[in-house]
Amino acid sequence: MKNSFKRRFVLKNHVITSIGLSLINTLQFSCNSNGIEVKKPNFIFILADNMGYGDIGCFGSAINRTPYLDNMTKEGMTLTTFYSSSGVSTPSRASLMTGCYAQRIDMCLNENGGRVLFPVSTKGLNPEEITIAEILKGKGYATACIGKWHLGDQPEFLPLNHGFDFFYGIPYSEDMVPTRNSARPDLPLLKNDKVIQAPVDLSTTTRRYVKEAIRFITENKNKPFFLYFPLNLPGSRIIPVVDKDFSGKSANGTYGDAIEEIDWSVGQILNALKELDLEKNTMIVFTSDNGSPQGRAGSSGKGSNEPFSGYGYSTMEGGMRVPCIVQWSGTIKASKSNDELCTMMDWLPTFAYLAEAQVPHDRIIDGKNIWPLISGDKNAKTPHDVFYYYLKDQLQAVREGKWKLQLPLGNKYDDGDKNKLYGSSKLKLIDLSNDTREEHDLSDEHPDVVQRLLQHAEKIKKELGDPMYKGEKVRPAKYVEHAKPLLLE
Repeated sequence: MKNSFKRRFVLKNHVITSIGLSLINTLQFSCNSNGIEVKKPNFIFILADNMGYGDIGCFGSAINRTPYLDNMTKEGMTLTTFYSSSGVSTPSRASLMTGCYAQRIDMCLNENGGRVLFPVSTKGLNPEEITIAEILKGKGYATACIGKWHLGDQPEFLPLNHGFDFFYGIPYSEDMVPTRNSARPDLPLLKNDKVIQAPVDLSTTTRRYVKEAIRFITENKNKPFFLYFPLNLPGSRIIPVVDKDFSGKSANGTYGDAIEEIDWSVGQILNALKELDLEKNTMIVFTSDNGSPQGRAGSSGKGSNEPFSGYGYSTMEGGMRVPCIVQWSGTIKASKSNDELCTMMDWLPTFAYLAEAQVPHDRIIDGKNIWPLISGDKNAKTPHDVFYYYLKDQLQAVREGKWKLQLPLGNKYDDGDKNKLYGSSKLKLIDLSNDTREEHDLSDEHPDVVQRLLQHAEKIKKELGDPMYKGEKVRPAKYVEHAKPLLLE
């Protein structure tokens, strides 16, 4: 339901229900220790789709031109050990929205056991989950999702039912079209809950997303806002669909064209903030939902997950470790880098902290507040004792400090998938501080570390599940009885 905010959820000391406009207006400002009103910070979260760690200049690319993103690192901070919580799209985005491992909220599998949601799916993100947008909306924020959603294409699952005031974009991946599967509808472009074009002209989507984003920022310049800007580039196609103004311009083929179009879109938003004098009150995050998949080759260009091995859709470092840049002019120190481990799940508690909102206390939230890391606290360390690498419902690796333990996988996902973790029948202990390509097994030299990480693995399997475990602390996703395609009326 458009502009609805009806679900009740418990925050630390109070319950938020439908919030009237007058109350929202009173929540836009807070007071500092001197009693002076201070406007709450705006948040812009820009998410690339299937872009690798080494695909932009500031993270090592010598072939893709990314001047705006490179400049963001000069004016902000790079997080160099930032993990998506999944190597694939739907679970990664579910984790971002809810601050949880996708396994905890039952968003790691589609209704048929696959990795991501497809068109006309009966499954989606449960409306009872509490999203970043809902938490910020409860503090008076205007909220918009502009771009690729991929958390369910039925009305119950679309952004307007997850705390967003406005949605403009596609409901799932740009390659999920009739030519790939004749049973699928034309790929739709939605405005709020209505299809406005089908099939969508993918060569124009980035430009149209930018236009809508700037309109949203401009209209809400005098109140706090949250803009979630998930691009559908580079995307899932072997040859991305790019705007004509970028086609054939990169030395890295069409893939490079897509990276450079992403960079342009970031620049347009940054320029708009500057023109509206919003730079010093806006925190901008740029990252990717997972690493670049295998199969980029030839004239289409090549994605890079360097210096890591492995590809998107896997639990190798190259599949889940992604670039991340954070800029907030005048607040986050310029040209800084932080190597402490942080994750996609951490943005919900971090944004809540900065907006003076409470993280839900009636459920487990796996993410942690990483503001101490971003703010430049020299004594700040990662808030994560352990990080878990899941593919679908299977735990495939565990990280503690510098140690990563790849677990023996058996045959459950040995189905010819070249992107799976290259797991053998035996476990493998990696020292990531010296072996970013995960080539050397140190399990014989450090049996104590192996045993400790195996204990972590057994504990989380019982909590979040695994093929041999149901998962004792898992919240259900939502299903509809009959799914219908989104069609142009």
